[in-house]
Amino acid sequence: MKTYAIIPSGGTGSRFGSEIPKQYLKVKGKELIAHTLEIFQASEFIDEIVVAAQTEYFELLNTIKDKYNISKLTKIIEGGKERQDSVYNALSSLSACNDDLIAVHDAARPLLTQKILNNAIESAKNLGNSVVAIKARDTLIDSSHNELNYLDRNNVYYIQTPQTFRYDILKKAFDSAIAGNFYGTDESVIVNKIGEKIHFTDGLIRNFKITTQSDFDLFKQICEDSEIQN
Repeated sequence: MKTYAIIPSGGTGSRFGSEIPKQYLKVKGKELIAHTLEIFQASEFIDEIVVAAQTEYFELLNTIKDKYNISKLTKIIEGGKERQDSVYNALSSLSACNDDLIAVHDAARPLLTQKILNNAIESAKNLGNSVVAIKARDTLIDSSHNELNYLDRNNVYYIQTPQTFRYDILKKAFDSAIAGNFYGTDESVIVNKIGEKIHFTDGLIRNFKITTQSDFDLFKQICEDSEIQN
């Protein structure tokens, strides 16, 4: 059994407001995606890494691969219009066996710990899939019907990544989504749609996705604090 990491990196940074996609901005002299790739490079559970990106960033990604010795990065392939398209392109490029594992992780989620990653993979080996998530801690309101509906936060989760699935399950789910012209917000939505039960493993608030400038500033501060402590 092999474990592949798929890193969709085709985002344009439109919500972030930067001239280049946020995953290529530098923190402490290192591109954001390089911080993420190093996590998977260091994991004893990861065999190969595939990045799906815009073709104009292939050269930069190859430079990052060489500069930071990301030897497990075996393929850089063209991303698609949506995240789902990018993941599917990466998935289709693999010569994987049915029981191999596919761990999909956001390029702009650079604070994943080895413990969370390893637990997620071990859980997926036993259960067929594993989605990193944290239980809601705040009061949650659904106001979609012009009235305030307070949700039971004990039944609400914030979904994170990595999201890890057996290859045959994930491929079947993506093929079904394409056939039905269905787009999900992440892999768990797509897999759940074919009737697979989703299994959660514990994440951390620290494992946040960098989406806004304030997220980016927080990541920079965490890096600076870590440097001081070391």
